[in-house]
Amino acid sequence: MSATNMGEVGHPINGLDAILKRLDDADGAHDTDGGTELGEWDAGTDKAPIYPRAWLLGNVFCRRFLSSLIAAGGTGKTALRIAQYLALASGKPITGEHVFRRCRVLVISLEDDAEELRRRVRAAMLHHGVSPAEVAGYLYLAAPVGSGWRLATSDASGKIIPGSLEPRIADAVRRLDLDLVALDPFVKSHAVEENANGAIDHVATILTRLAVTHNIAVDVPHHVSKGAADAGNADRGRGASAFKDAARLVYTLTAMTEEEAKGMNITEADRRFLVRVDSAKVNIAPPAKHATWFRLIGVPLLNGTDEYPNGDEVQTVEPWTAPDTWAGLSSVILNQILTDIDAGMENGQRYSSASAAGDRAAWRVVEKHCSTKSEAQCREIIKTWLQNGVLVAGDYEDPIQRHKRSGLRVNSAKRPS
Repeated sequence: MSATNMGEVGHPINGLDAILKRLDDADGAHDTDGGTELGEWDAGTDKAPIYPRAWLLGNVFCRRFLSSLIAAGGTGKTALRIAQYLALASGKPITGEHVFRRCRVLVISLEDDAEELRRRVRAAMLHHGVSPAEVAGYLYLAAPVGSGWRLATSDASGKIIPGSLEPRIADAVRRLDLDLVALDPFVKSHAVEENANGAIDHVATILTRLAVTHNIAVDVPHHVSKGAADAGNADRGRGASAFKDAARLVYTLTAMTEEEAKGMNITEADRRFLVRVDSAKVNIAPPAKHATWFRLIGVPLLNGTDEYPNGDEVQTVEPWTAPDTWAGLSSVILNQILTDIDAGMENGQRYSSASAAGDRAAWRVVEKHCSTKSEAQCREIIKTWLQNGVLVAGDYEDPIQRHKRSGLRVNSAKRPS
């Protein structure tokens, strides 16, 4: 199948072809006043079918769109992306994301040399059980480090000069019948002023043109500016914001924070190998338990020599699921917790859900019965019971304070069965 022929993937575009032809024709058509036709069409007579976007992997890669993963150095950005590329090339959902169709992928490393790129890919293949035969003809690698090839450069005056990388990529797409091209990292793909929106927009336009012209997905992982990345914040991407604005599928990769680890009862040793992926087109990250998590794994390549008997250990990723707050809690345990809350404290005071409840904090009752749960998980259980009416807050006469206070009681009709 040709990369520009959408027939095999169920996307005939006869109607769209006609519209695009009008736009192309209008590009050179001028009226007597020297103006240029816009190439508009009448929506009322546009009866051409509109087909779904051609997703390739989950909601990460899509034909005709520019994707990016923004992350700080050492977070596992390249390891995650290589695993995702491998999923596409093998047709196996090894990252937990749906593979819509097996794809031919070209990974262009602009930072690591050929040997390092081979190590990274080999580690992912070994860990996920993908044989060379399963990606033959589907996963291509290139490492033109030091070649000087760029999408665009600029001269001393700031004028943008076309580079030699775009035609080389276009040629590879045609020769190899590619579905996705990845350039890692973005900053190495050009030699223009990275803080100039106009210049970066020009580079982003080149990438988008490659995607649209050749009906492929284009992925360009990107570094963050100085400091740690914020989950879901695309504005932390290095350089001008024009790149983030041009890309349509932007995600961030961030390490698990100490607070997140504490909330999920994760040890410090384990926390350092856990990273989360968030959509960065909406700058409000979902709660940690709803994020997409991955664990970084060190994979021995078993490539030892006499001089280096231990060989290399190279990083890859595997999906990781945040612990379920309610996991391991039987109805017996839950009812014991509720019975203790309903009975109140020995001094006659009732338990409270208030954040500053101190000794009266209801979450401590949960902790007494579930010592393996973190404080955040115990608080979440109390919060859930309040939301679904298992626990009800009401006034009572506090025998110690000798005035009315709010305390918790159990709605017996809603106890777990």
